[in-house]
Amino acid sequence: MERRSKKKSNKRIILAISGVVVLAAAVGGYVVYGTWQKKQELNKAEKSAKAFLNNLSKQEFDQFSDLLDEPSVKDSGYENKQVIEKYQTIFSGIQAEGIKSKEVKVKQEKEGEYTFTYKLDMTTPLGKLNDLSYKTTIKKVDQQYKINWAPNLIFPEMSGQDKISIGIDAANRGEIVDRNGEGLAVNQAFDQVGIVPGKLGEGQEKTDNIKAFSDQFNVSVDEIEQKLKQDWVKPDAFVPLTVSFDPVTTLPQGAASQDTVVRYYPLKESAAQLVGYVGTITAEDIEKDPTLSSTGVIGKVGLEQAFDKQLRGQDGGNITITDAQGNAKSVLQKVDKRDGEKIQLTLDKNVQSQAYDIFNNRPGSAVIMDPQQGDLLAAASSPSFDPNKMANGISQKEYDGYANNENLPFTARFATGYAPGSTFKTITGGIGLDAGTLKPEEEIAIDGLKWQKDASWGDYFVTRVKEASPVNLRTALVNSDNIYFAQQTLRMGEDKFRKGLDKFIFGEKLDLSIPMNPAQISNEDKFNSEILLADTGYGQGQLLVTPIQQAAMYTVFQNEGKLVYPKIELNKETKTKDNVISSNAANTIVTDLLGSVEDETGYVHNMYNPEFSLAAKTGTAEIKEKQDTLGKENSFLLAMDRSNNKFSAMIMVEDSRKNDTATNISKTLIDYLEANIK
Repeated sequence: MERRSKKKSNKRIILAISGVVVLAAAVGGYVVYGTWQKKQELNKAEKSAKAFLNNLSKQEFDQFSDLLDEPSVKDSGYENKQVIEKYQTIFSGIQAEGIKSKEVKVKQEKEGEYTFTYKLDMTTPLGKLNDLSYKTTIKKVDQQYKINWAPNLIFPEMSGQDKISIGIDAANRGEIVDRNGEGLAVNQAFDQVGIVPGKLGEGQEKTDNIKAFSDQFNVSVDEIEQKLKQDWVKPDAFVPLTVSFDPVTTLPQGAASQDTVVRYYPLKESAAQLVGYVGTITAEDIEKDPTLSSTGVIGKVGLEQAFDKQLRGQDGGNITITDAQGNAKSVLQKVDKRDGEKIQLTLDKNVQSQAYDIFNNRPGSAVIMDPQQGDLLAAASSPSFDPNKMANGISQKEYDGYANNENLPFTARFATGYAPGSTFKTITGGIGLDAGTLKPEEEIAIDGLKWQKDASWGDYFVTRVKEASPVNLRTALVNSDNIYFAQQTLRMGEDKFRKGLDKFIFGEKLDLSIPMNPAQISNEDKFNSEILLADTGYGQGQLLVTPIQQAAMYTVFQNEGKLVYPKIELNKETKTKDNVISSNAANTIVTDLLGSVEDETGYVHNMYNPEFSLAAKTGTAEIKEKQDTLGKENSFLLAMDRSNNKFSAMIMVEDSRKNDTATNISKTLIDYLEANIK
């Protein structure tokens, strides 16, 4: 009996233990489910918070209705529609841009209720408004998660029927002036012309008046009609359409004008690529630079862009929270106005105009430099565009005319890399003299117009234009003999040649506020053939040098071997590099270059004037697909004042067979420089 009783007892224990296990599993399952359920609820609350902030950042306030707890809205004295209108009025009124949320937290406080905290950053016309802190709750209402709304979700210190007022004291953009204080980018009053819709008339009369405005001010009918359809336009409103830089004496019916101060570029096309222009600040601009205000202008290209931070200054004013009666409660943002700085350039306004005018829309560039101080007196590129139209309103037709021009008027040719052609022979000559491989008086017999080192060059020949023999350094420079300089470069060898070139500015990024790639000797660190070495010696091969970089390199010939770096800011210190070539080499080359002008057979004899001394070197860089074909030629002229070393000119014309040579178009400019540069 006792034994049976024990067995029963053990069975009960086993059953009891099994019951505990089942109960524990049930409890564990309930806990896991409860945790999962809480996480699901939290995710839904976070989803509402995210939707609210997303709509806020996009300023899509009409999406708020489904997210806000309606009783809380009513408790604050509003209807959902009024909340939407209030957000739209305030955020458009302060011209808020770039609204971004951060430090977003949603945390459960009790069943069905969550705290919701976050911070906002945004940009207004006064600049960045940072770290606005917000706190509210999210409630579960009929399986939906609604945000408890009050006016302090617009701005933290708002309540009731508070309003926002904004007052702006606009900063004046700093002006860009030349070395003599003459304006290159100025703030000037002109007539802003537009339309008062209610005065256009009706039907055909309205159509005729819009057409008359279009014809007079070169604004398309489509553009006029589009602007007249803007939401804010009322019958008695003035709708600005364009700025007239010529005096407006008559206006078609329905048109009106008012004074407006705009950014104006007196040199127009003459300095467009260099000075650049401004444009309206966009959301993309703010994305790149969050310190920008949401209104105003920013430099888009050229020096307007390079010096934008100094030029722009800072708008002043304040954004204030007021009560319903307009009494100030607290200041949300306050900034003191700071006008932009004036930027004074090394440029000479008159030299710039003269340099541009010689091209007469030919594609090319002219860089005029003070070789002793490094001052860029001119950097002109042709063809060009009117920056006033780009900054103050350009028609689609006019823009398309620029954009579709095969000669690329938006390109800054003075900062574009080219094979420098025969002007580069001066550098090869200077390096060869210092290396001791080039003997200036040595006369070398060269027969014919083409030459190759030996049969290993296959069908490749170096060619020259003028047949002469024997040839020394002076006659090779005056006659621009490719064969002579190819032979001298090969005699020198790659190591000595590259060592000499490395003393110049190849591979250096110039501190100039004008974007350009560093000057290049070749695509690789070594020449891949003797042919490439020879071609490089007379300025072709894979050389890529901008006209500004060329002008800087050639300063060694007016400074006894010292290179002077170019500068565009007048108050900037002159930077130099000593002993790039020896003074003997520099003087030998530049003296020989006098012959290009003084000799009756010299390529630049058309510029000879007994009243002053000018050294010059022409250059032609041919771009062609293969040997013995006619390629596109770019023509160069290096001209250096030798009377006082007051200027050097680097002039280039693209496709010279079609557009004439740099030498033929430059006499008026050189005469002007000799007469006016002191």
